[in-house]
Amino acid sequence: MKFFLQYTFIFILSITTTFAAGFLMPDQAFQPYAKVNDKMEIEAGITLGEEIYVYDKQLKMELVNAKDISIKDVNKPVPVEHHGDMVHRESPKYVLTLQDTSSDKGVKELTLKMSYQGCSEQGLCYEPYTKEFNLKIDTSKLSTSTTSAKQLPAVKAGEKSETDIISDTIKHSGFFVIIATFFLFGVLLSLTPCVFPMIPIISGIIISQGHGLTTRKAFALSVVYVLAMAVAYTIAGVLAGLFGSNLQAALQTPWVVYSFAGVFVALAMSMFGFYELKLPDSIVSKVSEGSSKGGFIGVAIMGFLSALIVGPCVAAPLAGALVYIGQTGDAFLGATALFSMSIGMGLPLILVGVSAGKFMPKPGAWMTMVNAIFGVIMLGVAIWMLDKVIPNEITILLYALLGIGFALYLGAFDNQGHIFKRTVAVIMFIYSLALFMSFLAGKTNLTQPLGFLAASTVNVETIKKEELQFEVVTSLEELDTVLEQNKGKKIMLDFSAEWCVACKEFDEITFQDPAVIQELKNYVLVRADVTANDENAKALSKKYKVFGPPVIIFFDQELQPIHSKTVVGFTEPIKFLEHLKSL
Repeated sequence: MKFFLQYTFIFILSITTTFAAGFLMPDQAFQPYAKVNDKMEIEAGITLGEEIYVYDKQLKMELVNAKDISIKDVNKPVPVEHHGDMVHRESPKYVLTLQDTSSDKGVKELTLKMSYQGCSEQGLCYEPYTKEFNLKIDTSKLSTSTTSAKQLPAVKAGEKSETDIISDTIKHSGFFVIIATFFLFGVLLSLTPCVFPMIPIISGIIISQGHGLTTRKAFALSVVYVLAMAVAYTIAGVLAGLFGSNLQAALQTPWVVYSFAGVFVALAMSMFGFYELKLPDSIVSKVSEGSSKGGFIGVAIMGFLSALIVGPCVAAPLAGALVYIGQTGDAFLGATALFSMSIGMGLPLILVGVSAGKFMPKPGAWMTMVNAIFGVIMLGVAIWMLDKVIPNEITILLYALLGIGFALYLGAFDNQGHIFKRTVAVIMFIYSLALFMSFLAGKTNLTQPLGFLAASTVNVETIKKEELQFEVVTSLEELDTVLEQNKGKKIMLDFSAEWCVACKEFDEITFQDPAVIQELKNYVLVRADVTANDENAKALSKKYKVFGPPVIIFFDQELQPIHSKTVVGFTEPIKFLEHLKSL
């Protein structure tokens, strides 16, 4: 009895000394929880204390005393490598989707048993713990499917996607490192085609100010435009990260695109001298009036809308920031990264705006010509926007008519005109005429409008063999069916939308490359069409944590996503081919 009391005293003393030294008590280090949401899903996880992590292998959940109720699907966070083990350093959250195979429906009770073990970064490892939660489930709202439970696979040590690497940069880097890194990301993104349509917008705004514009005012207008763009992009990004919704996708509905395209048509007509916008009797005239009369509010509105409607596509840096916001809920740091990236994207736009103001021609014939050129560019941007919601054939026709009209305006057949201007006009006329012929032939290739003439001599069956064939799905049910039908095969899932510019780049460039086509013959190609941005599309995106297309996910033969090989944003054929060969 004496020895027992001694050892008991020593044990209590050691425990007291240990936690008095700054270590958290177990109930402070690990705060497990479980609840049932409105969809009858179990949301369970552990709120971790400061500098606490939990082992992925020891974190298990199972149902106890649950007759006919089983786990259908498990959505869990991806662990990270830490000292050779896979752990969760952020508070892990599970979402368990249940199923009931019995015919007796109603409210039933069950027990969720959670097992876990973790350590402190300071060197203390806690013993294993088990926690049980008594829950009530309305089984009438559950599926009767007997599909086996699926889990998102853990990422092997050293295997991370580019998005995950960028997300970790925010988690583990200093504040100023994050700002500098994402600013550089933004500068690189400014060189992509997704940002190009914003160049004529800012140029047109500056040019439309008139000959009295100073370099200083051009700089101020450009900064206002870019800041408004950055604010819009940051707000949209934070909302997407917190709620998993794609605000930019919501603004690609036809009526929004038509309205904004109408703004550019109105600006173009004003530049052509058909009228002068004065009265703010509609949204179009408000925006145009503000832009053309030097109002900073109008420029800010144009910058804000440009970021959401005309703005850049989803890319790895953006996705990384959204993943970080979604996992941690730290909207401030994620917003800081997005804002810094947006400023980097806008830096070239500021340079373009200042240049447009500095090199303004003096009043006269040149000024008239400059206004006409930017008017045509504005119409080109309007057509580019309409391409998201109208058939490709109509887009080709509009480009052809615009080019022919501008060529005639430049004097393509004017024998008295300047030789250089006539040369440019004739080349534009020939190209636009080729586009018109392409439209008549039902073809939509902007880069090779007469390619159909050569293709007509080739066997049609041969052409079809050299084109990638995707099976299109628009809901999780359709996708699950396709996946189950092709279990045991290599599968590529392409998230795409008609309004997504980078998606079209994939189709017209990367997916047309012969080497890429040859390599993809080994894959089952599935396309998740999220154009509608309806509930089905949102469910698809949420399931695979896609914040916006293009995103390409590869599955192994067990139908598990290979997260480290996910592609976000447009990728050139050579780089994409290397990526395929690394799988």
